[in-house]
Amino acid sequence: MMKLKVIRRDFLVGVSAFADALAIFGNKGVAASPKIHLVKIRSFQFEPQNIVASIGDTICWTDEALAPHTATATEASWDTGEIIRNDTRSVEVTERMEISYFCAFHPHMMGTIELI
Repeated sequence: MMKLKVIRRDFLVGVSAFADALAIFGNKGVAASPKIHLVKIRSFQFEPQNIVASIGDTICWTDEALAPHTATATEASWDTGEIIRNDTRSVEVTERMEISYFCAFHPHMMGTIELI
């Protein structure tokens, strides 16, 4: 009977230690809260040009220039539509999202999204 209590106690201590370890190290597999990434459009550039984002994040483009702009996927799978001065448009990051984009009005303006 005494041996059973020791085993049960050891088992509970082990379960508790395992739960603590999961709380500290195991959250790498758990999705973090979605983030918002801000991209400014000025001087005919996206700033930053490369965005590192996770699925579920939101990317917001704000036009700080005089001319209207867009953020348009290279193969046209997503598009913010026209963004005028001081306006903001956003897109949610998805698993199959095309990662390269440009401005439809100014094709030399290009950016990328790196999925992590």
